[in-house]
Amino acid sequence: MSGSIYARLSAMMFLQFFVWGAWFVTLGTYLATIGFSGADIGFAYLTNNIGAIVAPLFVGIVADRFFSSEKIMGVMHILGAFILYGVSDLGVQSAIILGLILYNVTYMPTLALVNAIAFNAMESADRQFPKVRVWGTLGWIAAGLVISFGLSGYIDDVERTSVPMKLAAVFSLVLGLYSFTLPKTPPQNAGGAVAVRDLLGLDALALLKDRAFAMFALCSLLISIPLAFYYAFTNLFLNELGMPAVAATMSLGQASEVLFMLVMPLLFVRLGVKWMLLFGMLAWVLRYAFFAMGDWGAMSWMLYAGIILHGICYDFFFVTGQIYVDRKANAKIRASAQGFIALLTYGVGLAIGSVVAGMTVDHFTVDGMKDWASIWWVPCVFAAMVALLFQLTFKDEAEEADASEQSTGV
Repeated sequence: MSGSIYARLSAMMFLQFFVWGAWFVTLGTYLATIGFSGADIGFAYLTNNIGAIVAPLFVGIVADRFFSSEKIMGVMHILGAFILYGVSDLGVQSAIILGLILYNVTYMPTLALVNAIAFNAMESADRQFPKVRVWGTLGWIAAGLVISFGLSGYIDDVERTSVPMKLAAVFSLVLGLYSFTLPKTPPQNAGGAVAVRDLLGLDALALLKDRAFAMFALCSLLISIPLAFYYAFTNLFLNELGMPAVAATMSLGQASEVLFMLVMPLLFVRLGVKWMLLFGMLAWVLRYAFFAMGDWGAMSWMLYAGIILHGICYDFFFVTGQIYVDRKANAKIRASAQGFIALLTYGVGLAIGSVVAGMTVDHFTVDGMKDWASIWWVPCVFAAMVALLFQLTFKDEAEEADASEQSTGV
C-alpha cells in the first residue's frame, strides 16, 4: 500500500468517525434540553440500533452485488447530511425520531463500506488495517475537541444545542463528496444470489451447538444491554453534574481505547480469551459503580476513571470477542459468524438496552430531578450478574489447551 493510498484511507476513516462522534455523544443532552423524557431519549438512540440491523441487509444486497462501495458511500453520506441537518431544526418529537431512523439507515451501512474500501486497497490487511483504523478513533476524539473547545467559544452550552448535529451534517457532506475520489471497490458478488440467511449470519447458528460459544453469544447479547446506558446518558449525566467540556472529556475513553489496543497482544497471550472477556465485563461493573458514587467534587476522579475505563470495556470484550469468533468459525462461515455476533450486540442487545435505559431514567426522575446514583446502579448490577453467569458457565477446552501449550512452551 503506497503512502498516497494510506493517506486517502486514513482521511476516510477520520471523517467517518468524526461524523458519528459529533452527533452521537451529545444527542441525549440536546434532546433532554428540548423536553425529551428518558424513555424518549432511549428511543432516539434505538434508531442507531435499527440502522445496525438494517446495515447487513443493505450492504449484502446492494453493495456486494450491484454498485461500487465508494459510490454507494458517497450517495449515502450526502443523503445523510441533508437528513441530519433537517432533523437538527425539527421541534416535534415524533418527527425527530422518524428523521433519526432515516439518518441511521443511511449512516450505519457506511461502517461496513469503509472497511470494504480499506481492505480492498491493502496487500496485507492484518498489518496495514490497524494503522488506518486508528484514524477513525482519532476522528471521534477530534469531534469532541472541536465541540468542547472550538464551538464552545462561540456558542454557550453548545452541547445542549443542535449545533453538533449540524457539524456532523457538514462533515458528512464533505465525506460524501470525498468518497467519489476513493480507490475503486467494485461489487464482490456481482450476479450472486441473495439469501437473507447469509446476510444475517444465520449460518453461524451451527456454532451454538458448542456450549462455550453459545454462552459467549448469550453473554455478548446481555452485556450489550447495560452498555446502552453509557452511550445514551453519560453526556447528559456529566453535564448535569457541572463538568466542563464534557464532549472533549469523554474522548479520553477513545484515547484509552487506542492505548489498550496496543497492549492487547501481550495481555492476550498471558490471560487467554476467557479472562480477557471477563475483565472486559468487570470493567463495565466498575465504571458504573464509579458513576454511581462519583460527583463533581471530592469524588470527581471517579468520573474520569469511569470514562478512561472505556479502553478495557470495549477492547477487552468486543475486540477479544471478534478474535474468539474468528478462532471458532471455519473459513466458510467466518463472515457469517462475525455478522451474527454483531447483530446480537450492536443490533438486538443495544436496542433492548436503549429502551431499558430510557425507562430506568424516567423511573428515577422525580419533579424533573434525576437520581443518577440509582440510575447507574441498575446497569452496574446487571453487568455484574452477566459477568458472574459468564464466569460460571463459559469453559472452552480448546482455548484452555492452547493457553496451556503457550505457557509451557509446547
